[in-house]
Amino acid sequence: MTSELIIDVQAKAISIALLEDKNLVEYQNEPRQATFSVGNIYVAKVKKLMPGLNACFVDVGFERDAFLHYLDLGNQFNSYAKYLKQVQSDRKRLYPITKASKLPIIPKEGSVQNTLTLGQEVLVQIVKEPISTKGPRLTCELSFAGRYLVLIPFDDKVSVSSKIKSGEERARLKQLMQSITPKNFGVIVRTVAEGKRVAELDAELKVLLQRWNDAITKVQKTSQRPQLVFEETSRAVAMLRDLFDPTYENIYVNDEVIFNQVKDYVSLIAPEKADIVKLYTGNVPIFDNFGVTKQLKSGFGKTVNYKHGAYMIIEHTEAMHVVDVNSGNRTKKENGQEQNALETNLGAADELARQLRLRDMGGIIVVDFIDMNLAEDRQLLYERMCENMKKDRARHNILPLSKFGLMQITRQRVRPAMDVNVEEECPTCFGKGKIKSSILFTDQLENKIDYLVNKIGVKKFYLHVHPYVAAYINQGMVSMKRRWQMKYGFGVRVIPSQKLAFLQYEFYDTQRQLIDMKEEIDAK
Repeated sequence: MTSELIIDVQAKAISIALLEDKNLVEYQNEPRQATFSVGNIYVAKVKKLMPGLNACFVDVGFERDAFLHYLDLGNQFNSYAKYLKQVQSDRKRLYPITKASKLPIIPKEGSVQNTLTLGQEVLVQIVKEPISTKGPRLTCELSFAGRYLVLIPFDDKVSVSSKIKSGEERARLKQLMQSITPKNFGVIVRTVAEGKRVAELDAELKVLLQRWNDAITKVQKTSQRPQLVFEETSRAVAMLRDLFDPTYENIYVNDEVIFNQVKDYVSLIAPEKADIVKLYTGNVPIFDNFGVTKQLKSGFGKTVNYKHGAYMIIEHTEAMHVVDVNSGNRTKKENGQEQNALETNLGAADELARQLRLRDMGGIIVVDFIDMNLAEDRQLLYERMCENMKKDRARHNILPLSKFGLMQITRQRVRPAMDVNVEEECPTCFGKGKIKSSILFTDQLENKIDYLVNKIGVKKFYLHVHPYVAAYINQGMVSMKRRWQMKYGFGVRVIPSQKLAFLQYEFYDTQRQLIDMKEEIDAK
């Protein structure tokens, strides 16, 4: 299996698509002004104690206060609290953590009102994004994740991933990390560290220690509360850190700044793979060029079609996600309804495993498969689903089919499910239901080009239109495009874009920045 990462950087958002054997399996889209908050560390104040929940609410600067349970304070909360006071007591000289004394761990059966006070300052890290009506979820057990290691302040343990099976390798990694990890720090050795040399692990450990030092220095120097003291790396780099695999063939980026960030990161963690990061400079939109746009249009929405006419209905509710499997107009097998149901269900299991990753669906997922009478067929379906989910990085649990034919799946949820709305308001009529005659559309485009060239003075630009419209504009020996170029200059370039509706258009300058030429008056 080969993997490719496609990063589409636009003025307002960054989109990231992961392709496995050219099939879209993961997709993330984030506004440029938004930050990826999971992993961010804040120094903040306790705003409200909730003894009944044994928890408190903390102000970290979000619209809704963040939730911190007593059990998420961590064993070493007292040590953190004391060290935080020592750091803030001297604004000139930073008290080193290696000299800090560790206090006794807090009792598991303790209460939040006996541990925290209103207005108390705490160091917290976001572990779950704000979802729906809920604010972020916090922990006081801070961690700094790298490619090979996870650094944990005020811990003294070295843990090795259970996925590393070799006892000899586990012992080597544990002994190695114990010898180079400073006092008052713990380390978790990740699976990808298997077989790595001491120089590689030591280099990453120094990077993670520097992140801790930068964060605690910011706590010392600033008095504003709440204050962000450590911010996760850019979304593209953060996703790479978790996903990067030697099977990656290419990483394509259409923005030079993000390209340099990704290239630097790959050069740091895998110097031999630095050449797979490539800057995309084609005129066709990057997602169109790699077939991502079409898969996005077909992969999201309420109805998802898969093999031989079968389809799934996916509904999202506040409590859970519900999936209904239907055979549709699938041709029945000669050997009966049971075989037809089995094949439809197995196909659904394949597609559902992809959909869970693609939409990042978390929480409880209930799947209503087509009823099967044979116990061995139900077991085969359960095993197929388990096998498909092995590639999913999120923690999950799958139960065999119940007597009602339902499969229950739980999947880790740290952010809202990705939902791409494939049914959009008509960009031509703005939802009014009336547009100018379609035959006049090219005249409207020429008026825009004339205004752009002769009134605004933009001589070179890209006109993005639906592929069918682009084909019409380009047809013939003396095409409409050629006539425009003869009249307005050869800076007029027509680009087909799959993301646009039939009578939708967009103008871009030579820097790929959108030129706003759209007016609602066009629809009248």
